[in-house]
Amino acid sequence: MGKVHLVGAGPGAPDLLTLRAARLIASAGGGLHDALVHPEVLALARGRLVDVGKRYGKVSTEQRFINRALVEAARHHDLVVRLKGGDPMIFGRAQEELDALAEAGIEAEVVPGVTAALAAAATLQTSLTRRGIARSVAFLTPRVGQGESASQWLPAALGADSVVLYMAAGAAQQVAAELIAAGKPAHLPAALVESATLASEKTIRTTLAELAADPLPRAEGPVVMLVGDAFAHESAVRQTIAERCLAG
Repeated sequence: MGKVHLVGAGPGAPDLLTLRAARLIASAGGGLHDALVHPEVLALARGRLVDVGKRYGKVSTEQRFINRALVEAARHHDLVVRLKGGDPMIFGRAQEELDALAEAGIEAEVVPGVTAALAAAATLQTSLTRRGIARSVAFLTPRVGQGESASQWLPAALGADSVVLYMAAGAAQQVAAELIAAGKPAHLPAALVESATLASEKTIRTTLAELAADPLPRAEGPVVMLVGDAFAHESAVRQTIAERCLAG
């Protein structure tokens, strides 16, 4: 039996890959990868990497097939990589794969990656935590898979100063309305970052009220939604600082 490495491929930009991740990808005899892993990252592999990615609204690979494929790969290769977008341990269904490998008696290792929430905060140049404003952060998703019970994301969102919602862009209007109905202020700042760290990156700064009023245009890439006072638009403040610097 070989060893399987669940590797975080980061939020998009290939140069955000960790050194350990790059070394393992180049050394692996084979493996599986998510749909959103950058082509330049895939190009590092000498072995064959099979696409088992899941994309909303498109035909996706069932998780049970992925689990079986990982076990089978470990029977044929000493080193196997399972490339996951972002960080494997955040909304990556890593636990199901780790459990399947453990049941088959296969050794596994997890290699962390930069998750989308951190990439989005970097893009916005806005800290997820902020003295006097945001002392807590919640990573949530309102989406549930087929046959799963409804997500209880709302209580966690109400209890956190900064809220990061994964896989929520398609339901952003409903999510904003539910947050307002549950007690979040309608004027609370919100930001959405699409394809963080890539050349196609886009950002929107808005409020819960504006999000609840109008549906968003369809996104081409993955979107992270951030809500909280920390994400207030600061362009005017930064412009004032820039003007003072220019004035001497």
